[in-house]
Amino acid sequence: MPQPTDFSWSLLDAIASIAKAPLNRIAEELRAATLPFLASSALVIFTEDCTGRPQKKAGAEDIVSRVSIPELDRLRAAMEGEGPWRGPAVIGGQQREVLAFRYTPSNALLVLSDPAPTPTDEDSAAVRMVTYLWQLAAARIQEKVSDAPPSYLLESRAASAERVRVTGELVDQHSTTLETVLAALRSNSLDDHAARTFVTDVTVKALVGLRTLNDRTSNLVEEPVATAFERLREDLRPLMHFSKIDIQFIEPPANGRALPGEVAHAARAVVRGLVLAIAEQSDVHRVRTQWDCDGENLLINVRDDGGGELSPEGPTLERLLQRVQAVDGTMTVDIMQGWGADISVVLPLDPPSTPAGDVAEWGLAARELEVLQLLAAGQRNRTIATDLGISENTVKFHLRNLFRKLDVRSRTEAIALAHSAGLR
Repeated sequence: MPQPTDFSWSLLDAIASIAKAPLNRIAEELRAATLPFLASSALVIFTEDCTGRPQKKAGAEDIVSRVSIPELDRLRAAMEGEGPWRGPAVIGGQQREVLAFRYTPSNALLVLSDPAPTPTDEDSAAVRMVTYLWQLAAARIQEKVSDAPPSYLLESRAASAERVRVTGELVDQHSTTLETVLAALRSNSLDDHAARTFVTDVTVKALVGLRTLNDRTSNLVEEPVATAFERLREDLRPLMHFSKIDIQFIEPPANGRALPGEVAHAARAVVRGLVLAIAEQSDVHRVRTQWDCDGENLLINVRDDGGGELSPEGPTLERLLQRVQAVDGTMTVDIMQGWGADISVVLPLDPPSTPAGDVAEWGLAARELEVLQLLAAGQRNRTIATDLGISENTVKFHLRNLFRKLDVRSRTEAIALAHSAGLR
């Protein structure tokens, strides 16, 4: 009987680490697992399933801090099939050699920058191993997002709101500047027609690029309500096929307000859980699920025609209630003996304004908390230094300590976490 070697144990440990990793650490675990087989300077995962953080990154800071969604979009569009795809691509603002893989079920993308030389055909042992580890990580991400635990929903809502805010501010700021430049260049007081035409074209392209970035960000963090409902229907199709229960779907208005990603995930997870719990009862023949929008909330109703055996205090409904509360929603369960259950869920589409939270558990010093509050308010290092009467180097020192204590890698992550605790 073959005995396990040190190599096989280390591989099994790496697989276990990926399988158990929370979403905010899965890139680090995947990079640690792939490095023994294929060295690279950085690893980037891009998946629209994670509306809060579509990018998950590990490796060289000059790459992971600068890689952008448009760069990853272009690279994915250049690929055919699942890969592997090797070639030059702009990543982190510079052209680099990359090795890329795609996970078809979720269209997720994996990029390894500056990979060690290796054959890219499927028979390469290194590529086969990286492909296997990537598919394991991508499936883990998809499963975690689909399950929509409360911790994921809370973090996703905070990160989504912060990214939209920052992108909106950048678009407004640069749009105003560029529109002013355009007005000046179109002025009749300038007679260099060729120069005006050239600069006008450049500026128009910059404006279009900014608007495209804003639209792309909105698309990442929002999902049309009709699309979200259709995905729910697809999720429940196997149950409809293999059970004798008739599941009826009352569709939301096609022109209803788009759903924030975390609300769409929560809604699907809650309805799936409710339908599965109802299906375990006896004498249930029909379940009706309905979505509606009132402009401010997603309104969900699930009813069955059973005998009213569902328990509001049971562990299943308790877990579903936690998901609902994670996005500040409410759930009402009305059990009618002999007539079935009527469950109503209300999920707000906008996060509530919350008072300053208790951040004592982070163990921040008084000065670190002051820096975090100014950071959460959108201040830059120079402004923070001026407001607190300290140097920019001291601000950077406090930020490094903050990132370590909050277990984050960037300003955006720190701001999102601060906002989730009520700091503004």
